[in-house]
Amino acid sequence: QVQLVESGGGLVQAGGSLRLSCAGSGRTFSSYAMGWFRQFPGKEREFIARISKSGGSTSYADSVKGRFTISRDNAKNTVYLQMNSLKPEDTALYYCAADRGILVTTMPQRYDYWGQGTQVTVSS
Repeated sequence: QVQLVESGGGLVQAGGSLRLSCAGSGRTFSSYAMGWFRQFPGKEREFIARISKSGGSTSYADSVKGRFTISRDNAKNTVYLQMNSLKPEDTALYYCAADRGILVTTMPQRYDYWGQGTQVTVSS
């Protein structure tokens, strides 16, 4: 089992940047692929990015490709989401999640553990 805690959210102007962090507990962090999702009010969670267990493979949603970068540091049990060129439509609650599986998936129901979320607000 792994517990996840996100941080780094906040208020930023359009065009600005934020870096979200997700710290995982336990000695098995590197056994999980990690994903970032976001949720708009009244909507389902939306896939943003995923990184493999080793960090050697990443995938992104088209809406963030070229602006967001996912990375991880297994020595620190932490996954990051660098968000650049932020837009007001990026405003959402952002979650990290851990997946024990090996198949790349964008479906939130395939992820096993979730953090509590961190709010990102982008002003115009």
